[in-house]
Amino acid sequence: MPSLETKLGMKAVRSLVRQRRTPACLSAALVSLTWATPLFLQPKQDPAPFADGTTTAGIHFVHQRGASVKKHLVETMGSGCAFLDYDADGWLDLLLVNGGPTPDSPTFTFRGHALYRNLGNGKFTETSAKSGIQRIGSYGMGVAVGDYDNDGYPDVYITGVGSNILYHNNKDGTFADVASIAGVSGSGWSTSAAFFDFDNDGYLDLYVARYVDYDYRKTPHCAEQNVRTYCHPKNFASVAGRLYRNLGNSRFQDVSKESGIASLDGKGLGVVAADFNEDGWMDLYLANDTTRNVLLKNNGNGSFTEMTLLSGTGYNSEGDAEAGMGTDAGDYNGDGKMDLVVTNYDLESNALYRNEGNWLFSDDRWLAGIARADHSLLGFGTGFLDFDNDGDADLLVANGHVLDNADRVLDEIRYSQPVQLFENKLGRFTENGPFQRFATPVPRVGRGTCFGDIDNDGDVDVLINNSGQAPTLLRNEAESGNWLLLNLTGTRSNRDAVGAKVTLVTETGSQTSQVRGGRSYLSASDLRIHFGLGTSSSVKSLKVTWPSGTEQTFENLKINQILRFTEPAVPVRQSRQ
Repeated sequence: MPSLETKLGMKAVRSLVRQRRTPACLSAALVSLTWATPLFLQPKQDPAPFADGTTTAGIHFVHQRGASVKKHLVETMGSGCAFLDYDADGWLDLLLVNGGPTPDSPTFTFRGHALYRNLGNGKFTETSAKSGIQRIGSYGMGVAVGDYDNDGYPDVYITGVGSNILYHNNKDGTFADVASIAGVSGSGWSTSAAFFDFDNDGYLDLYVARYVDYDYRKTPHCAEQNVRTYCHPKNFASVAGRLYRNLGNSRFQDVSKESGIASLDGKGLGVVAADFNEDGWMDLYLANDTTRNVLLKNNGNGSFTEMTLLSGTGYNSEGDAEAGMGTDAGDYNGDGKMDLVVTNYDLESNALYRNEGNWLFSDDRWLAGIARADHSLLGFGTGFLDFDNDGDADLLVANGHVLDNADRVLDEIRYSQPVQLFENKLGRFTENGPFQRFATPVPRVGRGTCFGDIDNDGDVDVLINNSGQAPTLLRNEAESGNWLLLNLTGTRSNRDAVGAKVTLVTETGSQTSQVRGGRSYLSASDLRIHFGLGTSSSVKSLKVTWPSGTEQTFENLKINQILRFTEPAVPVRQSRQ
């Protein structure tokens, strides 16, 4: 009788396993095959670039989504997470947003959000109750982090279904809810948010994406294959996001109407703020679910102009709006321009829009290799990161379906799904096999995802908040190259330096990055700029362009260190008129 590998081929067998499409009988045969093959004949496995360090780090949080028989859509859409140094000790702490009960949830003890302090020795300790950030005013969704009052300590904004909370950092390990006083409580169903200085006055403003017009009492009955499911977003009306201008006195003003934001109703889930045309003013990109994504040009006068149709970033190549979830901006092809990634629904593919300049983008998802061969995956959290420090931007996608009974209504679709790591090789992405097989072998329901160097060792770590499950903290253990980590502090610009652009030159080439606002899905990442340097032994030059227009150039910098640059109080060189 022919052997299993003779029938299918080992490559085909591994492909089936990797795609989670293995029939039960084949699974049993594979286990037998693996154990029956002598170790010296088994192929050598590359080391996994990440390891799951959740338990060893002391993180014992479990997300509560409040699932009910009424299948409220909110039960399956959250929640986010954040890396932030809330006590300003130089080590990234972490925050996990919790969901909550709905009016129809079974009775359970709700634990609130979770804040963990980094002890600097690989361990974290929970400080949620002491900090005051544990309290929740509505069903928790997203989080944004920013020092809105420029006092040197990061503040926290948590979105939800109902009202949102702005936590002011008291600089003593505690936070105070000042949302009502500040004027940013909001309403409706808020999702991702981004702190960014859209008017360049030195204070962080706030954009809040909103999803759909939702009423728990009016949830329709939706079903597939005679099985009740969560309703498609087409059953609900879209709503516009909100833009709040920071007045500089710990108060914000809603400028949604005058800025043009109020006219852009869409089912917003992801947002990233970056300077896409390099004119010194931060623009916005919005990932919308089943409606067109939106690219907004900052006019520099308090208003925005929609560039979606001109840019080609609102639809796929067939002209269809997709189910945009998470998004990020980064220079994946090394030309100095900010490109865009957007995660989408199953049977679609994640989008990669290459910035060609002059507000023109090309949809390079197929050319760059990120279009999924396995269309059963549904992407949420995402981000560009140089995980192996070789000098280019790789890509990570956290997947998880929205239907908790997906296997009953859809062929080959599963609720829990694997995380994907795509390695950049000269502008084309290849999925890293060892990562999925060893770093994240158990599929999860991935949602919010954030990025940052939690142990200050020069490589980027990852945190994923899984819906209804424990989170995943992925410690970077890649055999990587040299690096540089930049901590920028604004003086004339906003203190977080959101909007700053950095260009670095080594003997092997140049790299460009920006301090972005928002990113990923419902989450907030480390604001420090990370550069992988590969085999470069030094940095020839490094230019920082601050949001104020001031430019600084540094030469002959040593590698493998964390550098802090503070903006000069007096302009060095103005690059903006």
